[in-house]
Amino acid sequence: MAGFSRVVATAFLMLMLVFASGMVAEARTCESQSRRFRGLCFSKRNCGSVCHTEGFNGGHCRGFRRRCFCTRHC
Repeated sequence: MAGFSRVVATAFLMLMLVFASGMVAEARTCESQSRRFRGLCFSKRNCGSVCHTEGFNGGHCRGFRRRCFCTRHC
């Protein structure tokens, strides 16, 4: 009986390790206003392509004044 409970405890511990390793923390996203984008921002694609030239991963339009903000993983 003691051997069976040890096997069950070991199996439970292994399952906990598998599930715990699957829960990886999500990377933070940093953003900065684009320095090269000019005018009002209405297209996420256009903003993103300008941000790529600045070394960022992407970009999006934001705010009342429609500014282009570039994003990347911190």
